[in-house]
Amino acid sequence: MSPIRQNPTLAALLILAASALIAGTTLLAKALGTDVLGPPLHPVQISHGRFLFAFLVIITAVGILRPRLSRPHWGLHIGRTSFGWMGITLMFASVAFIPIADATAISFLNPVFAMVLAIPLLKEGVGPWRWFAAIVALAGALVLLRPTPASFQPAALLALTAAVLIGMELIFIKKLSGREIPIQILLINNAMGLAIASVAVSFVFQIPTAKQWVALAGIGMLMACAQACFVNGMARADASFVAPISYVTLIFAAFYDFAIFGVIPDTISVIGSIVILTGGLILVWRETRQRQALSR
Repeated sequence: MSPIRQNPTLAALLILAASALIAGTTLLAKALGTDVLGPPLHPVQISHGRFLFAFLVIITAVGILRPRLSRPHWGLHIGRTSFGWMGITLMFASVAFIPIADATAISFLNPVFAMVLAIPLLKEGVGPWRWFAAIVALAGALVLLRPTPASFQPAALLALTAAVLIGMELIFIKKLSGREIPIQILLINNAMGLAIASVAVSFVFQIPTAKQWVALAGIGMLMACAQACFVNGMARADASFVAPISYVTLIFAAFYDFAIFGVIPDTISVIGSIVILTGGLILVWRETRQRQALSR
């Protein structure tokens, strides 16, 4: 397989698109985990719906595109899928009990974990500008988190654990992105995730309402598209560069909350969002300057 050409600007745009889609899945998970669309569904069942419908989307794409698949690295796939399934299930569990903004802020500390893990596991160099941009983004997340005693309730710990697990998943995605084509990575991930989720959901399954089926399908389709954007983005730049950009999911979540539920962000939310966006823009600016200097 020929290596994918590095393009940090395109990588940043792909991660931004993935962030917008992932924020949409979080809102749907919130609706499914509460009584908005019917009797609340267990987070394991929401996770199962996410893998089921995402797999249907991806297997359809494979049937149409007929890509040339290579021999997969099963160890990396098992690691990526295991961490990803646990992380997304805990994330869906947390948003049912605490505000979406709080859950998203806590769980999306995963780019910091990914950046730190990329140093020993991927042997990536993280210069002062990347550290600075990541710290700026982290500061914005902490502003949105509004540290109070309520933040340390069990549901908040679920979101924090999800952040660690998803941060580890990012490392496996980066390792896979240099070995296999994106659509193969997505196909195997969702097939394995569906198998794991199908076993787990058998213990908690309840028949969803018609609206809940639509929401479950929506989560799966949005996540499939988000994964496609994310895997392609990770393949085009260092994990330590693209991972912190995922913080803008917080901004999209706040926007959706306003557009759909009429929740107007307060001053703290606006400040935190601006700080996070600033961190992402610093990363893009610095990486672009470096590439321009090298091309001269």
